[in-house]
Amino acid sequence: MKLTCSRSRLSAAFQIVGSVVPTRTPKEILRNVKLTLADGRATLLGTDQEVGIRYEIPEVETDSVGEVLLPTKRVNDILREVKDEEISLEVNEEALWIRTSQSEFRLSVEDPAEFPNVAAFEDENYYVIPGKALKQGIQRTIFSTDVESTRYALGGVLMEIDAENLTLAATDSRRLAVFKTGCSAQGNVSEEAGQPVIPAKAMSLIEKSINDDDSEVKIAIHQNEVLVHSGASTIYARLVEGRFPRYQDVIPAEFKVKIDLVAGPFLSAVRQAMIVTNEESRGVDFTFEDGSLTLTSLGQDVGSSKVEIPISFDSDPIVVTFDPRFVQDFLRVLDSAGPLTLNMIDGNNAAVFMADDTYTYVVMPLPRDD
Repeated sequence: MKLTCSRSRLSAAFQIVGSVVPTRTPKEILRNVKLTLADGRATLLGTDQEVGIRYEIPEVETDSVGEVLLPTKRVNDILREVKDEEISLEVNEEALWIRTSQSEFRLSVEDPAEFPNVAAFEDENYYVIPGKALKQGIQRTIFSTDVESTRYALGGVLMEIDAENLTLAATDSRRLAVFKTGCSAQGNVSEEAGQPVIPAKAMSLIEKSINDDDSEVKIAIHQNEVLVHSGASTIYARLVEGRFPRYQDVIPAEFKVKIDLVAGPFLSAVRQAMIVTNEESRGVDFTFEDGSLTLTSLGQDVGSSKVEIPISFDSDPIVVTFDPRFVQDFLRVLDSAGPLTLNMIDGNNAAVFMADDTYTYVVMPLPRDD
């Protein structure tokens, strides 16, 4: 079995597929990426049996068919270090050869027949979502998941979807991110699919697979799994088990104060205030008063900081203490010149950041030492 292809194309595909390969697993075979050749096309497969991906590599030169397991770390290192634009792979029963004009590598091989399959996207009933919107939605929610939690389904992103609307929601019980966009349906999508929770690892993989801003992403939801087709990728994931919290109950219905801010200057002030925080003194006081926002922090055995930015504010002063990392996570996925609003009742209740009508971010304040 032989093939020749662009090293940069193969490297880009291999990085995406390799990101799902487990570093620790009782099944050593899963630490490989499977390469198959058929009908003049090359396909890479990677899986940890919870999440999997198959990725088609365009424009390969081959007249072969067959399959081989590629040891992920060594092949990734080779693709990163060699500089030739063209690379060739050759496989026989004894070894895998990887060659460029100046380099040659011989790697041992395992039996590819034992590698689990990753399904192709063959569904006729599915949802269609604009790639740019889905990519943005994942970026704006995934950081709020809690992959360490065993409570509810906090280790994934909730997907509420119908024939017209998609809502993504993620929470770690201390903050909540909600993103909304439009979508459409193809065929007869089942309303019985419910509200699946897709693992954070799979959502990250989906986000990486979306390259063309104008591309459409197809999502087929089954009882215990989801299949996502995006460009050259098909991603499989088992759905997260457990009940996702009723996130709507966390968002206050009314507010007493609405403050207009700009993402870039606000993010700069937050990052400055974080400099003297530590694990013991993590909170930053946000003081809103006539015409200004002042951020103050005090880190034991570290020092203190005071950062002030002008804002439009003429209500009674409000002091609220936030974990600045949570505020930073929200701000850094926004356009630095983009406007946002901070909606509050007081310094003790949930604060709600909004960036247009599509993105809502709720943060619980930290208790204050008054």
